[in-house]
Amino acid sequence: MRIVRLPGIHHDSNVVLVIGNIGNIIIDAGTSWYQSLQLERIQGILEEGGDIVDTVDRILLTSRRFPCSGGANHLSSELGNCPVHIHPEGQSSLETGDFFTTWANRFDSDMPTITTEIVNHNDVFPLGQGQICAISVPGHCSDGMAYHIPEKELLVAGLLIPRADRPTRWDMPTGCLPDIVKSLRSIRKLKLETIIPLQGPAIKGKKHVLEVLNQHIEFFEKCIEMEGKSPKSWARPAQTALWFTPHPPWPLEEREEIN
Repeated sequence: MRIVRLPGIHHDSNVVLVIGNIGNIIIDAGTSWYQSLQLERIQGILEEGGDIVDTVDRILLTSRRFPCSGGANHLSSELGNCPVHIHPEGQSSLETGDFFTTWANRFDSDMPTITTEIVNHNDVFPLGQGQICAISVPGHCSDGMAYHIPEKELLVAGLLIPRADRPTRWDMPTGCLPDIVKSLRSIRKLKLETIIPLQGPAIKGKKHVLEVLNQHIEFFEKCIEMEGKSPKSWARPAQTALWFTPHPPWPLEEREEIN
């Protein structure tokens, strides 16, 4: 099994390509702004080795938010019309091109409509040398999903962890602060070696992963104690930001990217 993180461009999420000996799966699709470039990147990786391999079995989305889902329809149509999967809570938003709960309106962008299939907690997608396990992680939004690859001790975390040094927001449509804490505690039990966040480099090493998770959990627990308020010293997030920006910055170093 090969796992390739395609770094997010501008507002895009990381796009993760998982290549197995019986299939290929994409996790998240970025915005619609760079969808043609994303397609070229994905096809370039699949073509390595000489023979053109243009099939992708499915696209799994971590949430309905535009930076994760905006490019899904284009990628699907160009990669064999592969199915696009979303948690049931986010399905109607994508199929109607909803501007509000996808947050596309904050990017002054259209939200491409997407025909979707449901992914549920504990769904498993085999790839031959391993499998992808779906985990429900509500908090940032009610349809939040993460994808666990047990053989690699790896988790694609989506908006639950925007970056090691950026805590997610709960003050957006369908967000819930206590759910964030529950979701982070649930993934802490996995004893992960690697987390791929929404943006930026992978978080690597069990010790560092645990440090990051503990710092995020402690922050959100304090926010609950403050009745759902973020620290007063922190700047108000920009309209496109899906995270809070700590002030002063959290001392969480960025580790080596996955190979």
